[in-house]
Amino acid sequence: MTATQRVTVRVPAKVNLQLAVGPLRDDGYHDLVNVFHAVSLFDEVTATEPGAAGAFTVRVEGEAASQVPADATNLAIRAAEALAKHAGQIGADGRPYAVDLLIRKAIPVAGGMAGGSADAAAALLACDALWGLGLSREELMEIGAGIGSDVPFALLGGTAVGTGRGERLTPVPATGAFHWVFALADGGLSTPRVYGECDRIRAEAGEEVAWPSADEALMAALRDGDARALGAALANDLQPAALALRPSLARTLDVGRDAGALGALVSGSGPTCAFLAASAGHARELSEALTSAGVCRAAVTADGPVPGAEIVA
Repeated sequence: MTATQRVTVRVPAKVNLQLAVGPLRDDGYHDLVNVFHAVSLFDEVTATEPGAAGAFTVRVEGEAASQVPADATNLAIRAAEALAKHAGQIGADGRPYAVDLLIRKAIPVAGGMAGGSADAAAALLACDALWGLGLSREELMEIGAGIGSDVPFALLGGTAVGTGRGERLTPVPATGAFHWVFALADGGLSTPRVYGECDRIRAEAGEEVAWPSADEALMAALRDGDARALGAALANDLQPAALALRPSLARTLDVGRDAGALGALVSGSGPTCAFLAASAGHARELSEALTSAGVCRAAVTADGPVPGAEIVA
């Protein structure tokens, strides 16, 4: 394929409709059943040829940009470097692969909506086009799984069940569109810390952790496009840990429920709270109720499911 000089990719946030956390594995991870749902809250990543051969650089603009690392620890940089390694480091022109990445943030940082993983997925797709590699979406997803468990889903999009660490994906048919409100919190929550708290709570309670499985009622609600049934089936095993670490989130969830949300839960490891609405108008009403109650820094509306990472320019 012919390389280009500039590529922009749009990539969605995710909400976990179900996050079932199994026992702790020997490798430090948990076996999961993770029902991912891509929503219309997007980051954009633009990849351009840098001035220096072999250079990998990143700049960040927008939502909480100062909280995103702009060095080699950035997941988008790690993804670009992994792709270059996969491709053999040297391009067809004899020069080392290189890229300058510009990330425009709208997905909350450390908010439980996989913003960093989304940026990594966008970087893989953008650099593949920038360097003219022509890899399949499946090949990019395999590389992405080595970067983070949520990266493959950001490339796939739609709705899917993730197993293992969440990286093994099975698409799930969903009828129609679902309307969401996301209450954004001040500051983030560390995903490892939330998982650690989940393990601590379970050990203290002497809880026997069952092998996770997808909820049949939730799968049926998605197939039928039944928002009320979906709201009743939303579940997140990490929610008690997130609430223990950030007790104020309980008040956020209560306000949304009192305003008529069909379902409410902490998204992923938090601290973003997700509310399912009956319609677009209801979503706007929920958003206004959450912001007027002062239980979040901002509330945004979105629809789902939406496609995964896409080249837009």
